[in-house]
Amino acid sequence: MIQFEEMGLDPRIIKGIQELGFEEPSPIQEKIIPHYLQSPGDMVGLAQTGTGKTAAFGLPILQSIDTSKKVPQVLILSPTRELCVQIAREMELYAKFLPKVDIVSVYGGAAIEPQIRALKKGPQIITATPGRMHDMVRRRKVDLSSIDILVLDEADEMLNMGFQEDLDAILAGTPSTKHTLLFSATMPKEVATIAKKYMTSPVEITVGKKNAGADNVNHIYHMVHARDRYAALKRVMDFHPDIYGIVFCRTRMETKDVAAKLIQDNYSAEALHGDLSQAQRDFVMEKFRTRGVQMLVATDVAARGLDVNHLTHVINYNLPDDTENYTHRSGRTGRAGRSGTSISIINMKEQGKIRMIEKTIGKKFEKMPVPAGEAICERQLLHYIDRVAETEVDDTQIEGYMSAIHEKLEGLTREELIKHFVSMEFNQLLKYYRETEDLNAVEASAGREGRDGRQHNKRDNHNEKGIPMTRFHINIGSKKGLSPKDLIAIAVRATGKRNLEVGRIDLLRNFSFVEIDSTQAGSFVQQAKKLTFDGIPVVATESDERPQQKQRFNGDRRGRSGGGGDFRKRNDRKRRR
Repeated sequence: MIQFEEMGLDPRIIKGIQELGFEEPSPIQEKIIPHYLQSPGDMVGLAQTGTGKTAAFGLPILQSIDTSKKVPQVLILSPTRELCVQIAREMELYAKFLPKVDIVSVYGGAAIEPQIRALKKGPQIITATPGRMHDMVRRRKVDLSSIDILVLDEADEMLNMGFQEDLDAILAGTPSTKHTLLFSATMPKEVATIAKKYMTSPVEITVGKKNAGADNVNHIYHMVHARDRYAALKRVMDFHPDIYGIVFCRTRMETKDVAAKLIQDNYSAEALHGDLSQAQRDFVMEKFRTRGVQMLVATDVAARGLDVNHLTHVINYNLPDDTENYTHRSGRTGRAGRSGTSISIINMKEQGKIRMIEKTIGKKFEKMPVPAGEAICERQLLHYIDRVAETEVDDTQIEGYMSAIHEKLEGLTREELIKHFVSMEFNQLLKYYRETEDLNAVEASAGREGRDGRQHNKRDNHNEKGIPMTRFHINIGSKKGLSPKDLIAIAVRATGKRNLEVGRIDLLRNFSFVEIDSTQAGSFVQQAKKLTFDGIPVVATESDERPQQKQRFNGDRRGRSGGGGDFRKRNDRKRRR
């Protein structure tokens, strides 16, 4: 393995990272740092989060800037405020022994005037979120014409969060001669398009396989009835007393609900979702980083930018709609050389999703039973005994009480004392788990699981003509202008069947549901990925959810729509006529 001292780095930079405890470079650092120092140019780096990407691009960047010039030379864009601030903080530490390096962070959720004043001083390095940087460009508060290096960190996340237009506007103001370094955990087609559009013959450096999961993360799933999902979550947490991780939920409402239940049941948990103010968000995240709370219950969007290296577990309370999001979720554990575990709680309808994720990450899931009450009690008891054995005893503090304690306990034998000691702590837990039911769902060949967790006959999922129907969750809702007609058009285009049987449609604000002929389910999922609506990629996943919403459209109908491309734009053209 090549060492930092052999890479050609400035001795002052090496001194800075040695003070931080850097000993050997990570795989991504070993590949990128010497390559860029020897052959500067456009580069695509594919690696999981937590692999040391900031140092991989940060160290050669610090070596390349001209500290005598008070103009922006490096722009680093990242998807969230937290990551933006973190990158700036780490860069400042790397540059501790370099004179006159000025680094400024520009991000939303904070007052803009202090950031404008900082930009006027001419920092050499700017770390920014796309939204706020675009705002600065519009206000003409920053001149990007002197940028030599552009870094797009977590490019896939930036695109997932809808920053495409901001990126286009920002990059338009940078010189064509700059070097662009793009880093991403996954390589979806949108990221590949960015690379093709803005980069010149980029060198691709991959650590692991594209879109693959981290090697040191175990992937497990428990299969339960839908009604038992929360009970299974509690058992998982009880079975791992030292758990420190994130519970991922699909929606804000679910996040609030799960976190509230955990707190009510005396678990150490907090919720992180989009309804929190920036101050509340900062408080929760800092509390989690410092282990003031064991479990963070969060949506995918809310957890972006959270950087914690010691998570033991990631729990998928619901699987993500986009399989590539699973890579980001599971990549939050098993970081910095540590092992981690990703646990998914699924129902029988979601086994197909597990197979799709396995193909995406190149890893196999292990199906395991939900921990039984007896095993949980044993694990908790032994964990408690370990804590007692490891407790430091301050003789000076308790010496004066020992004679009274001996007098109180002299009637108990050693065996009785241990039993009393254990029972005082565990009576409630033992009582709770004494006669608990088996939560593991048993597959039934003649039925399917409904949302209430009961087995329903397959005839329940046929339309009035006896045609089997499969229900899908669509990631777009009425908020983006989606109508039932648009949804049918998407289904028709994806399946290529003009007379497609379409059943019930549930149109909600942020997403929707549609039932189609089950024989077309496979092609619908695969081909829908290639479609967009109002510029948003369509994501279709099988679902058994049936939301109780007023805006619902029932009755079987045949698709009559054709065409393709972006359905919102096509329908807008029709309205203008």
